[in-house]
This record gives sequence, C-alpha cells and structure tokens, in this order.
Amino acid sequence: MLDIKRLRKEPEQVVEALGRRGVQVPMDEFTRLDRRRRELLVEVEEKKALRNRASGEIAAAKRSGGDAAEQIEAMKQVGEEIKQLEDVLRDVERQLDDIVMELPNPPLPDVPTGDDESANVTLRSHGEPTVFDFQPKAHWDLGAELGIIDQERGTKVAESRFTLLKGLGARLERALINFFLDLHTREHGYTELFPPILVNSESMRGTGQLTKFAQAEMYKLRDDDLYLNPTAEVPVTNLYRDEVLEEAQLPMHVTAYLPSFRREAGAAGRDTRGLIRQHQFNKVELVKFVMPETSADELESLTANAEEVLKRLELPFRTVTLCTGDLGFASAKTYDLEVWLPSYDGYKEISSCSNFLDFQARRLGIRYRPADGGKPRFLHTLNGSGLAVGRTFAAIIENFQNEDGSVSVPEVLRPFMGVDRID
Repeated sequence: MLDIKRLRKEPEQVVEALGRRGVQVPMDEFTRLDRRRRELLVEVEEKKALRNRASGEIAAAKRSGGDAAEQIEAMKQVGEEIKQLEDVLRDVERQLDDIVMELPNPPLPDVPTGDDESANVTLRSHGEPTVFDFQPKAHWDLGAELGIIDQERGTKVAESRFTLLKGLGARLERALINFFLDLHTREHGYTELFPPILVNSESMRGTGQLTKFAQAEMYKLRDDDLYLNPTAEVPVTNLYRDEVLEEAQLPMHVTAYLPSFRREAGAAGRDTRGLIRQHQFNKVELVKFVMPETSADELESLTANAEEVLKRLELPFRTVTLCTGDLGFASAKTYDLEVWLPSYDGYKEISSCSNFLDFQARRLGIRYRPADGGKPRFLHTLNGSGLAVGRTFAAIIENFQNEDGSVSVPEVLRPFMGVDRID
C-alpha cells in the first residue's frame, strides 16, 4: 500500500511516478476526502473537549448540591453528535483507504518507462539459443510421443490447461522441485517452509493479488473465505502479517514449494497446448524480509540465486528489466528471467524477481523494531520464482532433445532422476 502521508506531502511526485505506469491518480477526489477528514477530526475533538469541560462542571455542581440536569441532558446530545461525526469520519477514511489500496506501487526511478513488454531492457544473456541439425519438436508433441505428457487425460479429469505427467515426466517434475529446494537451502541460505495451500481474502489483499484488476484470475472456494494459492508468495509473506519482528531477525530468507492455481488468460495456440500457461502449476518461491537500507542489494542477490538454477541446468536465458507498463501491481522494480524455448523461437519468462519496498509490508502491517530501541518501522519484502517448475520442464524437453526423439537429462538432475536419458 502506498504511504498515504507521501500522497499528502508529495502529490506531484506520486502523480508523476504513477503516470509512468499509465495510472491516473484521482487526486481531486482524494484531496476532497482528505480535507473533509481533517474537518471532521477538528469537529470531533472540539466536541470532545466541550464534553470534558462540561463533565468537570457537572461534577463540581453535584459536589456543591446544585442542579446539573440541564447540562447532563445537553451532554447526552453532544455525545450523540460525536457518535454521528465518528460514523461519518469512518466512512470518509474507508473511502480514502479504498483509493490508496487500488493504487499500485510507484516504480523506482531507474525502472525504464514504457507501455508494454516491448520497452523492457535486456541486462545480460547467458548461453546462446540452442541450435539443432534436425527439426526440433515442441515439448507438447515430444512429451506425448515419449508418453510423459498427457494433456487429453488432464483435460478429462479437470478441464483444459490441466495436464497429467506420467512416468519419467512425473519424476522429472519431482526432480526439479527437489533440485531447486536443495540448491536454495543448502547453498543460498534459505529456510524451507511448507505453508497452507488455501489462503483467505485478507492474505490475498495484503500481497496485492486481490485487486479489482486481478481477482478474476483467482480460484475461490464457493462457501468459504478461501482461495486456492495463486503463488507461494501469498501464504509465505502473510505468515508475519500484523507482527513486529526484531531487527536481529532480519534479513529473513525463506523458500517454499507449493502447487499454485490461476485462471491464466493467455492467447490461443501454443500457450493453450503446452505447459507454459497452465491453471495448475508448481513453483518454488523465494521470499525475503529485509531492512529498507538493504533491499536494493537483496534484489540483485535474489535474482542471482534464480539465475544460478538456470546456469546449472545449462539452459540459455536472459535477464530483463521490466518497464513501468509491464510491472506487477505491487512491484517497484522487477527483473524477469527468460529462458530460450525453440518452439517459440524466442525467450519466455520463467522467473520474476521483484522488490516491493514497504508496499506489501504496509498492507500487511509487518514492521521491525530497530536494535537501538527506536519506533517500529515497516520492513521491505521481495520475492521471485526459483523457478517455475512447469516452464523449466518444458525448456529441458525442448533444449535437450535428440534427433532420435529422446531427451538427455541435464547432468545436475541425474542424481535426482536416476537416469541420464528419457526415451
């Protein structure tokens, strides 16, 4: 959530920053409501002061044996007026909160300005796009021929964009999850968690998933205030909602595997046939709770952790800075890792690593107490995929395929798979 004090003190800067995202801030409405809020606060305080003075006078009159009935009746009326004013004040504050809650995070100054992904900036590339001396196949065709991907039966059991993995396909999915978690916990210093798969609406709003723009993508349980987890970022970040941590606990780096569910829109064609846009997908998430002064460096290290996974899998990829028009609602800055997919003859996003600054922490009420004993402050949160499992599966099948229709298993995965080839 945007700091409402910033909107009051620096309205021009906020309007300009959000304008870079193509967002129009309803400043006239905000200013009108904020002015009314201040007027109501003054009225309430004046009437409370009047009531306090009268209470003293009534007490004095009673002690001296005087008649205070008229004053008592008048103060009952003042009490009712205070209650009515406070009701109006709460409604005005709710309207102000509604405005602020629907505003996305202003982008950091070094985020490139642009309307869509065409304005994203490539920072670096690792490896060259895979070249074959035969005609390569898309992962959905090759997976069907190998008997490891069955989209027809997945659709029969659920609906389209739900996929059944079989045999070595199921084992590859499991191997990737285990490899990701082992790397992040044993070498990158993350603590592994396994949080609930269902999350409530307060959790969804806290991390920015339940905005009016995004809620149609979520799966909601009909009779409960619960949603299927759209990404492990939601339950993990909400673990510390409304808590005050100690500075000594920071930084806190955690990782979690969870199956995730989302009504991905996507386009017709390849996105509906393969594993790129599924309604159910597996992810290993990286989440950080850090001091505000360190979050810029923490984003770089988070991104490096995700990059290391792709390097060890020997997959060609590039790292891209998202422009303002391509940022997620809660992000102030995001790096996307894009892996090379021969079937697309291009790169596809496989991880988004984002710095939310104090945006999520404000919505969630997560603060930390400075070691010097100062007033609690909002911490900064970050998260990234480490990695999206299904997209990694697809990238391996396509980049490691052989002319005879088999798929070589990347060396780093062979201890997890128990085989060096899928055929």
